[in-house]
Amino acid sequence: MRKLTFLLLFLTVAVFAQAQIATDIYWVQFIDKANSPYSISNPEAYLSSRALQRRANLGIAIDEYDIPVNPQYLQAVANCGAELLNPSKWLNGVTVHVTDPSVIDAINELAFVATVLSCPNDLKAQERKQRWLENEMSPVVVNRGTRGYYGGAETQVTQLKVNVLHDMGYDGTGVVVAVLDGGFVGTETQPCFDNMREEGRLLGVRDYVYGSTTVYSQSTHGTSCLSTMAAYDPDNMVGTAPKASYYLIHTEDGESENIVEEYNWVSGAEYADSLGVDVCSTSLGYIGFDISQWDHPFWDFDGHTAPMTIGAEIAASRGMICVNAAGNDGAGTCTLGIPGDAEHILTIGAVDAAGERASFSSVGPTYDGRIKPDVMAMGEGTYVAAGYADWGWEYYNGNGTSFATPVLAGAVACLRQARPYASVNEICDAIRQCGNNAATPDSYNGYGIPDFSQALELLSVEEPIGNTPEHIISVYPNPSNSEVHVALNDLHKAELTVFDITGRQLFNYHFNGLNHTTLESQLNSLTSGVYFINAVSESGSETLKLVIAR
Repeated sequence: MRKLTFLLLFLTVAVFAQAQIATDIYWVQFIDKANSPYSISNPEAYLSSRALQRRANLGIAIDEYDIPVNPQYLQAVANCGAELLNPSKWLNGVTVHVTDPSVIDAINELAFVATVLSCPNDLKAQERKQRWLENEMSPVVVNRGTRGYYGGAETQVTQLKVNVLHDMGYDGTGVVVAVLDGGFVGTETQPCFDNMREEGRLLGVRDYVYGSTTVYSQSTHGTSCLSTMAAYDPDNMVGTAPKASYYLIHTEDGESENIVEEYNWVSGAEYADSLGVDVCSTSLGYIGFDISQWDHPFWDFDGHTAPMTIGAEIAASRGMICVNAAGNDGAGTCTLGIPGDAEHILTIGAVDAAGERASFSSVGPTYDGRIKPDVMAMGEGTYVAAGYADWGWEYYNGNGTSFATPVLAGAVACLRQARPYASVNEICDAIRQCGNNAATPDSYNGYGIPDFSQALELLSVEEPIGNTPEHIISVYPNPSNSEVHVALNDLHKAELTVFDITGRQLFNYHFNGLNHTTLESQLNSLTSGVYFINAVSESGSETLKLVIAR
């Protein structure tokens, strides 16, 4: 997690095509997405097939947030003389690099521009961040003795009971995790990632700071965080999601301290969404600049004000489970970092091996009185992989909610594997409910240390009938005594015909997986009885039995 600042109360996103002088960076806010060449009816133009399948599985419709920024607006801004950096469809704007003030005047004259905001740098805040990072990355103990299969990571894995999920075969296989961080130095050579590389589970990288083709620069922070999930070096270190697949996304600039880093994160989260990522693990956080007019006051920690918080909420509404560090500022009145105040994410505090809260772990509540952090994981003495070869060791123990966060995010990936049709809220609520402090949650420990074996039981409802790739649709729960849900399993459209037990056709529906609401409304209007749903798509046809017992 990182201690940074937060500057604007506006929506935004940013990423750089090259190293930049922060005082020359601006956010351009558009007023609408009018006359866009993109449409809700053709999401294949801007979302991957995996992203569309995740939406269909979770019953999430495409909406205006998904529509990219109008390219005509972007071109007009560029024609004014600005260098376009990174647009944000969720926040409907773009960051630009401008050195001539007259260019900003010209942009402000454009009819579709709401405002242009400056994103200045601050050297004092930069120095503060560097001190914080050096403290978190300092080894506490080097090479804690091995303890069986999980090696030095045994305590942090078993504390969450995620080893029980591993024993059941839920090790993250088939789940995609995005790690948004400040650099991944050493990830390309660290032995604990050999298995991930050999099996092709490192799916890709993206740099939103310099726009380069590599993320293996600036910091080992991301490497150490990644290791708590992805490490697979039996008897030395095995992480909480050793068989998941990963994207590495660089959003945090270790050489500056600027609001644009929040915007980088939103761009990175949008990218993750477009790829169909299931879980986002972020060990970053933003608080306030030394420049007083840009300080982020307590009343902004309300779950819907900060740009990164807004982005995190939208990410969750797309079906991604966002896991974010609470911060390392200890006790006080809301010492969280943005976006730890977001309502529909999991904000993670730190405990030690004995389960006691680490003194540095940030606390809530949010301004509107909600419990934060949500849950806790091991962040004091956490066993992590080193990134720098010249350190002389491959593993060490470090402190920080930065490390507690991916430990728990890996466990979330295993839970998502086990329950692919559970909603974001259902999974997050189950994790909170199985915390050891769930009976009396507070702003120091949240709901406590979750038991993921219990979370799995809480989510153990009937899985969809037809929940295999060869089936065209899934119908769940089945039998049903309440609402019925339908998802499209193959990536094509299907013609569905519903019959009653006598063979009488009740209705016919053209189903694309995204227009689920109308279909489910029709199915939920049926009285108790046995029905048959015939599905025909490009891949074939099938008929499933639906039992309703209301």
